[in-house]
Amino acid sequence: MATAANAGVPTLIGSVQRALRLLEAVGAHVDGAPAKQLAREAGLPLPTAYHLLRTLTHEGYLRRENGVFVFGEAAERLADGGALRNRRTRISRSLAEWRDAIGVPVYFAIYREGEIEIAGVADTPSAPAVEEWADFRETGHAHAIGQCLLSQLDEKAREDHLDRHPVRAITPYSVRDRRALLDRLAATERMQPVVERQEYALGTVCAAIPITAGSGAATMAISLPLDQQERLIPAIEQLRGEVGRLLSSLAFSISI
Repeated sequence: MATAANAGVPTLIGSVQRALRLLEAVGAHVDGAPAKQLAREAGLPLPTAYHLLRTLTHEGYLRRENGVFVFGEAAERLADGGALRNRRTRISRSLAEWRDAIGVPVYFAIYREGEIEIAGVADTPSAPAVEEWADFRETGHAHAIGQCLLSQLDEKAREDHLDRHPVRAITPYSVRDRRALLDRLAATERMQPVVERQEYALGTVCAAIPITAGSGAATMAISLPLDQQERLIPAIEQLRGEVGRLLSSLAFSISI
């Protein structure tokens, strides 16, 4: 039974519930709202609302601007983190679905802060992904993923990348020098698949397609053993169709 001393003290759960109601009330106002309005909308006594608003502001979940409360950096980080996890989950699920539908390893890569980044891979024991025996970031000139990303960069960004990661042949089939690579990239037709055969890994062929969602450079790619190379173009065309449908539904984002 509650005593007189503690009857007016909310439980921890009750305090959390009240704070969450206040945060929900703040979220309903793009330009923020004053304490009295938030207290009314959250169904809280004004003194309780003031106390919780001060606490949430102190912890960075809210900030007060011109007499109204808006979300602070801590709340924004929570929202961004949740959105990021949701996007990554959707991407991983999509990669797995395409892997199963097409029967090949599927890769998703982006160009971020001057580097090639493999953001997702879906493969199986019977159809494994290409082993990264040479750093993908440093050998973009030698694999379809890198060539596709480099083809999407402007001249300045491309030259900067090649200054930092010089072209070098890593297999007998790799592009031999910078000029040869630039000529190849210049001849690459916009939105067409980029294909390489044994340039990165002997016994492997790869193809990549550019992704135009958002403002950054991104690509989807597949790989196959050399003895199955006749499947490469049909498979990448199938992937391109699947990606196009997903992008048109706005269910996919490269902002990860």
